[in-house]
Amino acid sequence: MNGEPLEETDSFTYLDSTINKHGGPEEDVKARIQKARVAFIVLRKIWRAKQIKTNTKLRIFSSNVKAVLLYGSETWRSTQKTLKRIQTFINKCLRRILHLKWTDKISNITLW
Repeated sequence: MNGEPLEETDSFTYLDSTINKHGGPEEDVKARIQKARVAFIVLRKIWRAKQIKTNTKLRIFSSNVKAVLLYGSETWRSTQKTLKRIQTFINKCLRRILHLKWTDKISNITLW
């Protein structure tokens, strides 16, 4: 700009979404999962609280954690890999909210 060459980068952040030079959503999905993980951890006292109903916890999860996770997702090119990463993260969160252990043998289909 103004006669100076532009710096070339592999990725950059625009409107809180990470965009890479190949146009794929991988970096943004990875960043979104990390931000959603932080939001989930911040709310850990709520997930552990016995006096809060499960339905209320799930609503809090949707409005806080899933909102962070899926922000800007309408611009992502959906691939099986991307969808699987998002689904895996959501399933892990739901299992923690519901206090399910892996030994409980609850399928992901039943979880939903």
